[in-house]
Amino acid sequence: MTSTEANPVVTVPPHASRIRTFHPRRGRMTGRQLDALDRLWSAYGLTVADDPAAAPVDLAALFGRRAPIVLEIGSGMGDATAAMAAADPGRDYLAVEVHTPGIANLLGLVERLGLGNVRVARGDALDLVRALPDGSLDAVHVFFPDPWPKSRHHKRRIISPTHVALLRSRLTPGGTLHCATDWAEYAESMRETLTADPGLVDVHGGYAPRPAHRPVTKFERRALTAGRPVFDLVHRRA
Repeated sequence: MTSTEANPVVTVPPHASRIRTFHPRRGRMTGRQLDALDRLWSAYGLTVADDPAAAPVDLAALFGRRAPIVLEIGSGMGDATAAMAAADPGRDYLAVEVHTPGIANLLGLVERLGLGNVRVARGDALDLVRALPDGSLDAVHVFFPDPWPKSRHHKRRIISPTHVALLRSRLTPGGTLHCATDWAEYAESMRETLTADPGLVDVHGGYAPRPAHRPVTKFERRALTAGRPVFDLVHRRA
């Protein structure tokens, strides 16, 4: 497996106070997760930090090669990311998450499966995106983000016009923004927001068929068991 410089830090310019799009979560880690975090973070981890001396992250240096990059926003426990990366060795997967047990779990999967094409970032996904060069991503995946169901919290949703414009700017022409949610109202809001972006093209003309490459996670199974349909949306940068 390819290792990288010990615990690199992505630095981003100072910003005015921003509304967070995620709930900071705490969770107890297992001994296996603690061990994985301790041993593997220096090789596969990336800290997203706020620093005035900003520079775009060098993705080729991060992965040790030049290959198409997939950004996984909110990778959770990492099972889906690991499965997709294992099935897609020609592309590199950069997963960003704030939940430390999930980060540690994904690191363990990276080692167990021998995944040289995965790196794991800890921090705010939008700060990471701001630190990436324009046109540097082949795909962005936003699977089951927090729906922020209360009306007064809708401003916290990651799929909003301003955030979508930022994500689109980091896609290479022809690159795809793929979103999925089990929250029907949020799905419709996503569809309207993505369709309204002038630089994106709706690949399927509405909700997309469930793609075979997106693994079914425990979270999705719970949603389906509860009777909540899952909506996929795939848009391409023009």
